[in-house]
Amino acid sequence: MNFETYTYFVWTWIAVALVIFVVLLFITAPYGRHTKTTWGPLIDNRLGWIIMEVFVLVVLYCFVLKGQNKQSVTNYIILSFFTLHYLNRSLVFPFRLKTRGKKMPVVIMLMGITFNLVNGFIIGYFFGNFKVYDEAWLGSFPFIAGTILFFTGLVINWQSDTILIRLRKPGETGYKIPTGGLFKYVSCPNLFGETIEWAGFALLTWSLPGFAFFLWTFANLTPRAIAHHRWYRKRFPDYPKDRKILIPYVV
Repeated sequence: MNFETYTYFVWTWIAVALVIFVVLLFITAPYGRHTKTTWGPLIDNRLGWIIMEVFVLVVLYCFVLKGQNKQSVTNYIILSFFTLHYLNRSLVFPFRLKTRGKKMPVVIMLMGITFNLVNGFIIGYFFGNFKVYDEAWLGSFPFIAGTILFFTGLVINWQSDTILIRLRKPGETGYKIPTGGLFKYVSCPNLFGETIEWAGFALLTWSLPGFAFFLWTFANLTPRAIAHHRWYRKRFPDYPKDRKILIPYVV
């Protein structure tokens, strides 16, 4: 695939993200607290997460290592950021969940696999064939600012996930109002953190595939945050009225 065809493909993928964003504003993806049995066969929640998320790293490194480019140290540093997120998401986070007996629709898992296959291809093919960052890039403003943004989002995401996981004591089921961290300000700081992460990745790579990944993250997680916020308010009459949805003090 030449660069022109690749670019056309990525812009098409971005257009799909915009459509998905609109759809998700009206149809809540049925997993987690929003799981519905009407969406077909179900799979164990933990197993579904692992299968859904692990594919992205496999596909990514297949294209990186089989590509025409000789990878630079800077390339591998950038790829390590991506890898860190997905190692946590696929091999750490699922085993921290206290969701014994919970299920997710198989169709949601398959959608997640599809997204990760395409995303892994877009990022991997870019690094494998089109872009080699030199060492000077490590001192550039986009890299430094993007790295700060990426790890700020990572810390917010991991801290917020930890707060949610610790809400349930051993043997407990059901839901509680989360407190602490950025939950003081928004209903979904975990999703806010992840959005910041990939905004940082887009900035530190200063690339079209980085931007595409950020846009897909925004398109998926913003409607999810809106659905969570509505769910909290409906389920808990005493839910804090001053909490925003996703961005502190804004919305």
